[in-house]
Amino acid sequence: AIPLLRSNIDTDAIIPSREIKGVSKTGLADGMFANWRYKNIEKREINSEFVFNQKKFFNAQILISGINFGCGSSREHAVWALMDYGFMAIISPRFGDIFKNNATKNGLIPCQISENGASKLREALHQDPGLAVTVDVERLKVLVPAIGLEEDFPMDDATRERFLEGLDDIGITLRSEGSIDGY
Repeated sequence: AIPLLRSNIDTDAIIPSREIKGVSKTGLADGMFANWRYKNIEKREINSEFVFNQKKFFNAQILISGINFGCGSSREHAVWALMDYGFMAIISPRFGDIFKNNATKNGLIPCQISENGASKLREALHQDPGLAVTVDVERLKVLVPAIGLEEDFPMDDATRERFLEGLDDIGITLRSEGSIDGY
């Protein structure tokens, strides 16, 4: 997991519009958080101070953020960029509503936990970057045994089922293929 010690991260910060070259869900990871990851954006000169550029957090699959992650516009590319980078889940005390919906429709798990829990987790990750963080969709819990963190996160039954069965909108529709063919 990777701790991002910022709040009110809007979709333009996640993937600036200049980084969007088309409508593909791939090829966006390099532009994700470009304004923060690079000292010189055009030359892609790395900002070594930014947490994503610190080797100890490479290959993270879970992002822990401050409050209000994904606020702002309805830019679905923000979810695509996060997933293209390799994230499977985002943990935050609050999400932008449209971002949260885009995340669940695309297979990115939004885990909304308490501010205290998210803060405790971010601090613990800075002390121990290898800390095991588990997102349990079946039980709807974020688990970090090493720091005694076990928090529930909300998710409606239909969305939970999508994640557990690996379904997208087309997969859900194809469950009714026989009825569709009959019609």
